[in-house]
Amino acid sequence: MEKLKLALIGCGGIMNAHVNGLLTFGDVEVVAVADPRPERTEAMKARTGAKRAYASHVELFENEEKLDAVYICVEPTAHNNIEETCIARNLPFMVEKPMTLDMNQAASISQATKNLVTSVGFQDRYLDLTDRIKAELEDMKVGLVYGSWLGGVPQVWWWMKKDTCGGQLYEQNIHLLDQLRYFFGEAEKVYATCGRTLICPSEFPKNLPAYETDDFSTATITFKSGVVANLMSACYITGKGNPIRSGLTIIGRDKSLEYNLRHDLAIYEAAQETKIRRQIDQMVRLDRAFLDAVKAGDPAMVRSPYADAYKTLLLGMAANKSMETGEVVKL
Repeated sequence: MEKLKLALIGCGGIMNAHVNGLLTFGDVEVVAVADPRPERTEAMKARTGAKRAYASHVELFENEEKLDAVYICVEPTAHNNIEETCIARNLPFMVEKPMTLDMNQAASISQATKNLVTSVGFQDRYLDLTDRIKAELEDMKVGLVYGSWLGGVPQVWWWMKKDTCGGQLYEQNIHLLDQLRYFFGEAEKVYATCGRTLICPSEFPKNLPAYETDDFSTATITFKSGVVANLMSACYITGKGNPIRSGLTIIGRDKSLEYNLRHDLAIYEAAQETKIRRQIDQMVRLDRAFLDAVKAGDPAMVRSPYADAYKTLLLGMAANKSMETGEVVKL
């Protein structure tokens, strides 16, 4: 059977996480890679066995005519006609979150990809723990949910400024924001607030841009289903002895769920606790689902196509607008 021919655009850490799974699949072949940093392209070329490496996606698209799918793992501000070129060539693509900071661009791509196989890197939709939570929610009456993503600042340039990353809620905690949508449907309104009182810009290496983003934030989201969720984000924590946990707590009338981010799930019911540990690699499952959808030509086989992921972007941007204005933002 002929293998799917893949091109990889962006050769950083998150692309390498995808490649971990891709290298275990016997039905794919990485034929080309692109990144502006030559040491990255050469390393990725060597790792994947790709035949060709390019300094930009423009060069790649100009020279690669026989592709079956494209992986896009670039910074939020670097989506310069990448997805649009895939659409023009009817090329399925997997793109990492957040797909862009430009909502006009996201809206246009969302509209143009309704019949194209696409996947966005909301990997937690593919967790076995997520499957179990969905199953438990079928007979639960939920009122409140609270959750958090707590930690430090990733040492990458785009994370240092809110206008290049969108802030922690939009760039990182968007995973939990997307899970909330996956569990409880669309949001009706959001109120959010934030602070910048704890992190000093001098804490970071001089090769990084000056730190100008939120140290912490909290968003209260009212869903059309009636569920109200509070989602906290914090990147000021040093980890020196802090017993921090990230994840979601879902409170029902007769049962509650405590999801420990990508680790385990506790189910509390009738004075009994059931604990379930994660068993699968959700990133591998995401990539397998995308590639199977490409082979079948069926967009419905993907849990987070671009058009759906766009709605998560809108919710994240609505929270950012609320932080800026101090007002409740309706969706």
